[in-house]
Amino acid sequence: MKNLSNQEWKELTEKDDNKVILDVRTDEEVAEGIIPGAQQLDLYQPQEFMNGIQEMDASKNYYVYCRAGSRSVQACQIMKQAGLDNLYNLTGGYSNWDGDTVIPE
Repeated sequence: MKNLSNQEWKELTEKDDNKVILDVRTDEEVAEGIIPGAQQLDLYQPQEFMNGIQEMDASKNYYVYCRAGSRSVQACQIMKQAGLDNLYNLTGGYSNWDGDTVIPE
């Protein structure tokens, strides 16, 4: 897992055609806004989270974020144990994000 600043995250995701952006926050947090293109997989729903990572493609690059950066570190550790290696964590999480956001539909 590599920790990325906002700037590093923007630069890498902009040019990465093999990316999956993963939001591990709760439904209530996601309702406040997400990083464009993100898929939600709530870490606080353990069975759903584990089922979701079992279906992930190990050849993809996973950019993971939460509200403040600690849940996403935990999510990356679980994902690594499941055999996923290309993991990037957004330092400071969504609350520190200064890029584009959208309200999910």
